[in-house]
Amino acid sequence: MTTSTTSTGPDSVPDWQDRSAALADDLIAAGKLTSPQWRAAVENVPRHVFVPRFYLHRDGRMVALAADDPDTRQEWADTVYSNIALVTLLDQDENSGPVFLSSSSTPGLMTRMLEALDVHDGHTVLEIGTGTGLNAAWLTHRLGDKHVYSIDIEPDLVDTARARLAQLGYRPTLVTGDGAAGLPGHAPFDRIIATCSVPSIPWPWIEQTRVGGRILTDVRAGTNAGNLVHLTRTASDRAEGRFDAHSASFMGLRHTPGSDTRIPYTRSSSDSPTTTSTTTRDPQTPWTHPVVWFLAALRIGGRYQLGYTGNPQDGPPRAAFITTPDGSRADITLAPDDRGRHDVAETGPVRLWQHVEHAHQLWDQAGRPPWHRLGLLVTRETQTIYTDTSDTPLATLAATPST
Repeated sequence: MTTSTTSTGPDSVPDWQDRSAALADDLIAAGKLTSPQWRAAVENVPRHVFVPRFYLHRDGRMVALAADDPDTRQEWADTVYSNIALVTLLDQDENSGPVFLSSSSTPGLMTRMLEALDVHDGHTVLEIGTGTGLNAAWLTHRLGDKHVYSIDIEPDLVDTARARLAQLGYRPTLVTGDGAAGLPGHAPFDRIIATCSVPSIPWPWIEQTRVGGRILTDVRAGTNAGNLVHLTRTASDRAEGRFDAHSASFMGLRHTPGSDTRIPYTRSSSDSPTTTSTTTRDPQTPWTHPVVWFLAALRIGGRYQLGYTGNPQDGPPRAAFITTPDGSRADITLAPDDRGRHDVAETGPVRLWQHVEHAHQLWDQAGRPPWHRLGLLVTRETQTIYTDTSDTPLATLAATPST
């Protein structure tokens, strides 16, 4: 695991208040910030204190920019106060390369989510995913210490965030633990906001939200497959709400410290039988039809890889592929023939492309709904995705077991 002990105080960037004000102006101009209260949080909390080191992908590798590195300090300061996400914690997989464990989210996404959370004076908020502590700082600036709680699975992150918050005079309650369990000892909460993704809504979050309270999280069936959902606890036994109109994506919630997201793969034997067919569906569905791919991923399961085949030195890729750990694989040619058909070659125990075809059919039958027409109804037993109203179900999430 790659961690950093770099620390820096507010005065280490003398013009941070000007930079924070400029960032707030940028967010307002982009339509990501409208509330005077949240503007005050952005302007008065120095982001650089929470991100003294981060990593950028450059020339095929991850490079560090840090406050204590004279060679990168200027670029570090400029980048910290721009509207981009910053990777702050890495692990290394010897087969697949760097694994991102924590980041400081795009400020515009953070403010958009905080405004959508609709907090009011006196509200108590639980944040799932402390990360750097910046979001907790904004919440605490808005609501005060006693109204903000935050939990993260990484002890080092929690300890570091606590120290950075205290340096600025903020003392919310920070806890190390599995965010899926929430914080029952401090419930009920008026709002729960998760800065990580979940395959379904953990029932403890519903139980720990007041009736009438709200939950905002990223529901994600797998890579490229999900979006933010806004839920309201409407009764003791249910919560309901809509998916966000605009796409957003977070790292998955982890139940143990470190990286547990690696996916072991079984290679198909070279003599495995291959099934061939054709399709008129878009072979780039995972990237071009997010709702369709969300429905497909619910059937495929969250453990898969996506990509393109072809040698970059020989020109553009020739096919898209989907693979799963059991050795199943589908390759779909990108270039159609003269009748608009793409060749499909599949091997392994599961015909993956059939799930994509089925998802397209569901989407067509539902009237090709965009994200904002999808809703989610959560009960202890079931989690149902629907189109427009709950009496038009579209798919089902596998409910997270209650703890």
